[in-house]
Amino acid sequence: MPSQDPRVDAYIAGAADFARPILAEMRARVHAACPQVEETIRWGMPSFTHAGAILCGMAAFKRHVSFGYWKHALVMEGAERDGMGSYGRMCKLEDLPSTARMRADLKKAIRLNETGVKPARPKPAPKGAPAVPDELATALKEHEAAKAAFDGFAPSHRREYVEWIVEAKRAETRAKRIAQAIEWLGEGKHRNWKYERG
Repeated sequence: MPSQDPRVDAYIAGAADFARPILAEMRARVHAACPQVEETIRWGMPSFTHAGAILCGMAAFKRHVSFGYWKHALVMEGAERDGMGSYGRMCKLEDLPSTARMRADLKKAIRLNETGVKPARPKPAPKGAPAVPDELATALKEHEAAKAAFDGFAPSHRREYVEWIVEAKRAETRAKRIAQAIEWLGEGKHRNWKYERG
């Protein structure tokens, strides 16, 4: 007998009339493919875990139901995700994939979890050096020590100063920030030097 979380029972019971049979069928299919699966509620929706990792989840919305694999790209072999779901929006039982197809996909997801395969997470492209506003560039030219410190900082530290100055709404505030930046830069300080551990 599969272990079922009463919170998932309550979620299904509280769903719209059209969604309840879809949710119940998907839940049954997950348990049939993976008797050891554990149910829980994550992010307010039913979620299934196996081998210490999220396997899949499902959710009911106003007009459709979604079912998605945590490792969607690996399970569905690169197929685009439709919103939150691996099988698109389901509004009636006939919209579910065939039992055989879903079982095969679930078995793939199970193997991925059991072998510890993790989805590839693309690293964000590094941000380049920030565009220095004209007023700051002019002030830096007039203060060699500040310019040397600013030029020697990593792009992230230069960006902190630039963003702080650019986000000022009033010209007076901007001028004060530039003056403060030149002072701190002249002392070789990062923008957030007060919070750095020394």
